[in-house]
Amino acid sequence: MSGKDTVRPYKKGADYSYTLGAFPTIELLKSRPEIAEKIYVHSTFSIPEVLEDICRKNRISVITADRIIEKLSDKENIYVVGVFRKYTDILQRDSSHLVLVKPSNMGNMGTIMRTCIGFGIKDLAIISPGTDVFNPKVIRSSMGALFRIRHQYFDSFEEYLDAVKEREIFLFMLTGKRQQTVLQCEKPERFSLVFGNEATGLPAEYEDYGTSIIIPQSQEVDSLNLTIAVGVGTFLFTHGVQG
Repeated sequence: MSGKDTVRPYKKGADYSYTLGAFPTIELLKSRPEIAEKIYVHSTFSIPEVLEDICRKNRISVITADRIIEKLSDKENIYVVGVFRKYTDILQRDSSHLVLVKPSNMGNMGTIMRTCIGFGIKDLAIISPGTDVFNPKVIRSSMGALFRIRHQYFDSFEEYLDAVKEREIFLFMLTGKRQQTVLQCEKPERFSLVFGNEATGLPAEYEDYGTSIIIPQSQEVDSLNLTIAVGVGTFLFTHGVQG
């Protein structure tokens, strides 16, 4: 199909957002087709059969619109843009969670979402203020993993604890009253892994909330990158690896 349309660049206050690229758009359609509004494709792009089938079954318009794609994307290799309605999620109480405290980097947020899905953690709590998960840059860096994960914002860590109740909390920080290395600690069936932001980590007051977890590293660096720390922590906890 072809047609004309008008769009605006993404704004946080809008009730819709965009997927930039074929892969995240297909992930949107596979995981949450009910929120998809329309799909823009470039005139030079051959539409994958899977994308065409899902759009046809869910009556989602596919529109050829080169100028709209160029307007919405600052990348030269974007040939598909999906438009979808924003939505809200509620974390599952009976599952394990990843908790990010005031995350600020969009690329890191997307990478962390993809890492979580890769290791089977599908619930992400974000302690505000935090990165807007619906920003197209986050969605693109997650390669569409946003649509396979449940996310929920909380105004404070106390609000998060009140909502989930009765679970073991593991805080990835170098200080704490109860310290263990990530290899030594017991890996319960249900847990919350808590990480601070890229610049400052977790504040000292978090020491009182649970067990402080340290990832052993050389003294040649002061700390690991947040995405690397999340990758190490989620792998070891979901695979039950102990020293």
